[in-house]
Amino acid sequence: MISTKGRYALRVIVDLAEHQQGEEYIPLRDIAARQEISEKYLEIIIKVLVKEKLLKGLRGKGGGYRLTREPKDYPVGEILRLTEGTLAPVACLTEDAEPCARSASCSTIHMWKRFDSLVQDFFYTISIADLMDGGEQIK
Repeated sequence: MISTKGRYALRVIVDLAEHQQGEEYIPLRDIAARQEISEKYLEIIIKVLVKEKLLKGLRGKGGGYRLTREPKDYPVGEILRLTEGTLAPVACLTEDAEPCARSASCSTIHMWKRFDSLVQDFFYTISIADLMDGGEQIK
């Protein structure tokens, strides 16, 4: 299940994509007000996005946040991986998983691998540009 952190990160980036004009920075309070999310919680999410260079921040007068790329260059999967950690359906498929002693005899591993592949393929083929204006083209 995708947490509020992942969902809100997507909403923040979509909001910036829809409201950013040129090189301007958008204040956190404006994003928080439009998205009806607490500024404190958004600060935590945005910190991760800035650290990973998905957003650029500027302090002081005229400060705020802006995208570092075009909306089409932000795959949803990348944002969810950064905020959720993993989208793997089972622990043995996470990036840092120890080799499973049962993998050779596991009757469900192929199912989990296929499901994981479907999820990854799905989220990495949708961009922030696809989500703009309500995401109607995803249907």
